[in-house]
Amino acid sequence: MIPGRLWLIGCGNMGGAMLRQWIASGTIAAKDVAVVNRTDRELPSGVWQARTLPDGPLPDAVMLAMKPQQIDGVADRWASRIAGVPMIVSILAGVEEAAIARRFSAGAIVRAMPNLPVGIGKGVVALHSAGASADVRDGVSALMAPLGLVEWVDADLFDAVTALAGSGPGFVYRFIDALAAAGTALGLPEDQSARLALATVEGAALLAAGADARPAVLADRVASPGGSTREGLNVLDRDAALVALLSQTLAAATRRNAEMAAAAR
Repeated sequence: MIPGRLWLIGCGNMGGAMLRQWIASGTIAAKDVAVVNRTDRELPSGVWQARTLPDGPLPDAVMLAMKPQQIDGVADRWASRIAGVPMIVSILAGVEEAAIARRFSAGAIVRAMPNLPVGIGKGVVALHSAGASADVRDGVSALMAPLGLVEWVDADLFDAVTALAGSGPGFVYRFIDALAAAGTALGLPEDQSARLALATVEGAALLAAGADARPAVLADRVASPGGSTREGLNVLDRDAALVALLSQTLAAATRRNAEMAAAAR
């Protein structure tokens, strides 16, 4: 079952994006959400927020959504208060399930790695739990479904998924800017080139999402033999330069996730 009552410890950009989509989709009622933050945030109407957790019985789930480096301070302050909560969902990058379990007591602990488009229901949420029951996993899957694509992954692949999907929007934004800058270098006005690049990526992604073929096949369909698209693809494909660059990018992000995990153990 989807958790009915939810407490969030921390509610920054990512936690706020998830919360707004849950409420907008009717998955969770605003009146059933409590947020504890260091300062008030602009949250959906009806959400309770304060500097301390509410009195009364525990909720169905607590989501850890503060900065990863704050975990010890949060545990010192709130671990005893939420001890025995049926479920903890953590979106803390680089903090492993075992590290959470050493600091908090819960019926189940689930790691979640969302990316920012969850705020419009077009995100990705990677999930992992070594100890959660099938019922808990089903409930978490249903909770995350309104946010976008939901994938359960093995623990040893979580850092890689975080690099690909969690950090991926940042890399895509860089690509959009680079595409726009390349258009400007050819003489297009900067603002026009930016609009064209953004609309091109948006349309191409939507088309790829609904296609019956892989993006590589779609690229070949666009590229006529001897045409301009083929000439451009030849540059991107030369010595697999684009694949090599992105492999290095994801490897760097994966290493950093592993470093953060080691620091939190």
